[in-house]
Amino acid sequence: VQLQASGGGLVQAGGSLRLSCAASGRTFSSYSMAWFRQAPGKDREFVAHITSRLGSTTYADSVKGRFTISRDNAKNTVYLQMNSLKPEDTAVYSCAAGLPPVRVGVISEYDYWGQGTEVTVSS
Repeated sequence: VQLQASGGGLVQAGGSLRLSCAASGRTFSSYSMAWFRQAPGKDREFVAHITSRLGSTTYADSVKGRFTISRDNAKNTVYLQMNSLKPEDTAVYSCAAGLPPVRVGVISEYDYWGQGTEVTVSS
């Protein structure tokens, strides 16, 4: 599986962005998908996860209620809708794929990673 993230950019605090992650291959629907982010000088952290079959979602507390992860298996794409953005959301966002069962948010559980897309939120 190859992953290509896009949709990052510069936005003012309170604004919105939608990230996309396009996957290659015919087995996309079999994978659980997730978004992680890494801010400058910080470790990579979990943002959101969506399961392969039921589309159940899990969020980091820091983004709960503001971000929404979704997937379109017909388009081999997972999305991250980010609303009410804050300067602390500034980071490089990467998508990841893992075959179930996956321990949600554990980096080593995800087998494939996209290259990342940069999000900058100005105050």
